[in-house]
Parts: sequence; C-alpha cells; structure tokens
Amino acid sequence: MALPLPLGLTHSEVAFLAEMELVTVVPRQRLESIDLLSGKTPPLRPPHRIDLPLWLALLLKKQRRANIVPPPWLHPASLAEIVHRETKVHPQSFSEPMPTSSRARQSQPGFAGRIGGNNNNDDEVILSPPFQSNCTSSAPAGYLPYHWLEVAEALITHASDDLGGNTSEIRGLLRDLVEVRAAKMRDSAETLGAEGQGGVVSLRGVGAMELAENRGFVLGVVDGVRKIGGAVETARREREEEMDLGGGGDGGRAVGGGYGGDGDSDDDMGI
Repeated sequence: MALPLPLGLTHSEVAFLAEMELVTVVPRQRLESIDLLSGKTPPLRPPHRIDLPLWLALLLKKQRRANIVPPPWLHPASLAEIVHRETKVHPQSFSEPMPTSSRARQSQPGFAGRIGGNNNNDDEVILSPPFQSNCTSSAPAGYLPYHWLEVAEALITHASDDLGGNTSEIRGLLRDLVEVRAAKMRDSAETLGAEGQGGVVSLRGVGAMELAENRGFVLGVVDGVRKIGGAVETARREREEEMDLGGGGDGGRAVGGGYGGDGDSDDDMGI
C-alpha cells in the first residue's frame, strides 16, 4: 500500500525546480552548443559571459570548465540592505518581488513596481520565474527572486570560491533573512483568525522554499480557524433553537393550564 503524498512540494522538489533558473558563467574552455529540451545552448567561448541553467552551470563548475558569476542580490551589501528593509523599513511585510532588470528603479533600490503597470502596450508578454533573468549578472540588486534561497544554497555549496571569499558573511545574512521572514510568516498566519481580516493574508514577495516549508503550518492554522468558526456557529444556532422551543413550551403550558382550570371548576359545579 502506497503512503499518501504530502501536500505541496518537498524541499528537494523545490530545489530541483530552482535549477532551471538562469545564471551567468565565465567559460574556461571552448564548448559547442548542447541540444536540450528547451533548445540549444549558446556555444561557450572564453572569456565571454553566457547565461545557462543552474544545473548545467553547476555541472560545468564541477568539471572545472566554467566559473559562476554570483548575482548582484547575493552580494553582502545587497543582502544587508534587504535585511535592513525587512526589519526596519517594512517590519510587517515582505520585500517586494524582483521586476525585470529593465524596469528596476536604480534610484529607489528595493522598489518593485508592477510590470506593465505604466505601459499602454497590451501585447507585452509578462514572464515569470524561471524565465526571467533574476539570478544572472544583469539582475538588479536590492531584490529577492522567487528561488532566492535555493539558488543561494546551491552556489554556497558548490561554488563558494566564486563568491569572492564572503561565504561566511553571506551565510550569516541569509540566516538572518530566513529567521526574519519565518517570523513574519508565523505572524501573518496568526492574523487569519483575527476579526476583520476575512481569512486573507498577503504572500506577495514570499519565495518558493518559504511557501513549501510553511504550507503545512499555514494550512493547519486555516483548518483550526475553520473548525473554531464552525463550532461557534453551531453553538449559536443551538442556543437560538433552545430559545424558540422554550418560548413555545411556555405558551402551551399556559393554554393547558387554562383548560385544566376550567375542568376543575366544572367538577366543582357538578357538571
């Protein structure tokens, strides 16, 4: 008998999907194009940079055929800015999602406007991860992509020498980000049962791994709130029914008492 599958995606499944993200590599050897399901890869010609899927970049890195260029958002300065914004500027909400590099506002780091919000071109194609260049060298700093945690873990594990010797600092900043955002996730789940919330919580800016790890907790909170609300509603209906039955019973007893009283008076009169 097969065991039931858990709800949502597991940690390994999310990490597998994150390997489709594009990263920038600097080839160390010449390599011709490779036929993939998504199409042919560009030929590698040192020292020209090229964007490849993360899984292929990690494979070339292990074979010492290429070096991986870390994305700008993984630099310590960018991570420190995001931690500051998460804790001081917007302590109750998550960071805005990363826009495309062409729509990033360099004058306002960390501000992500809606893609196509100020464009009257209705034919514009809006892409989503992993089809955006959110983890390449052209990605803007000050934002977190959808697969930020998975990509960061993969680069720290398999390409730590390409991070410029800042591995320890990056690990610490990532740990701070994980703890701060996990606390926000728990606080947002607690507001589901608050009056006036309507059972709605905004998850804008939450990453894929965060959603997968907190799915069970959030679903448990939602199920508990639903059960509590159902029990309160059932108790209210039972009280209303008891009040209605109690009022009808008194009226019947009063009428019955009147009939009983007339019968006693008739007996006294000898009828």
